[in-house]
Amino acid sequence: MKRILLYNSGGGLGDSIQLFTLILSLQKYYKNSEFFYLGAHENHFRGKLKEFDIKVTTLELGIKYFGFRWWHFFMAKKRFLEKNFKMIDLIIDLQSKFRNTIILKKIPHLNFYSSTFAYKFCSNKRQYVSKDHLTNLNKFLNTQIEESNFDLNLLPKKYIKEAERLLPNNNYIGFSLTQGNVYRKKSWAIENFINVAKQIVNKNKTPVFFIEKDKFLLINRLKNEIPSALFPELNSEISSPVLVTALSTRLDKAISIDNGVMHMIGLAKIPMIVLFGPTDSGKFSPRGESINILDSKKIYNSDDINTIKVEDVLNLI
Repeated sequence: MKRILLYNSGGGLGDSIQLFTLILSLQKYYKNSEFFYLGAHENHFRGKLKEFDIKVTTLELGIKYFGFRWWHFFMAKKRFLEKNFKMIDLIIDLQSKFRNTIILKKIPHLNFYSSTFAYKFCSNKRQYVSKDHLTNLNKFLNTQIEESNFDLNLLPKKYIKEAERLLPNNNYIGFSLTQGNVYRKKSWAIENFINVAKQIVNKNKTPVFFIEKDKFLLINRLKNEIPSALFPELNSEISSPVLVTALSTRLDKAISIDNGVMHMIGLAKIPMIVLFGPTDSGKFSPRGESINILDSKKIYNSDDINTIKVEDVLNLI
């Protein structure tokens, strides 16, 4: 496996962070292989997530939103050959849309892994039952690749020092309550978060909010309702997902909806309570023994996240 290509159709930072373990595990096993990334959107590993130092090279085909237009079917192989790329030994399809998969399959390759249509497109036929790609790839490749997680010791020291400056004490509980994808209602009511934060304060804990700096009205409301709350990113000239992960290592626990920040916090391997409504908690929640999931679909048979009660969160705290 000299050349391995990963295809990711998701456009969010969280979608890319979820691939850290898979990529690092494969890279540790295939030490001398080249890893390429093809996405329908920008390569966040070389952009906003660059300082996590996940080394993958963008496969530049010059096709925007790759896989989402039927005409890509006729251009994928043509562009690949025009660029003089070498044959790909293994393509790993990390999505399950039929159109995207058959377009991706046009790229010259030797082995093809995909979960689309119950793994019917896989070049190696196996009994795949797990939703975990690494587990399935071990079957696909007939090997045993050990899981390798992101090493917090590799975070740049400047972010660790900045986190210590911004959160110098103990007893911090983190909160992430805003969603990046505006098309799905994944947000728990602000009033609920405020009620939980006030209970946190009564327990001599300090609420720490991770909120974009441009959310002025929301930040002011939270400051008025919870005077002791901290907004560390407002007091730093640094703005980076790496800083969020570094700050998260200073927390006792974090509470979050399904968003990109949830995955940044998840890299810190701290106890978390994550709230899910319309999205799939099994697919999108961070991994780890200390992750408590509140999924409205499982608890209240509803995809409305606001059926989750404040008491449900407080009971886990």
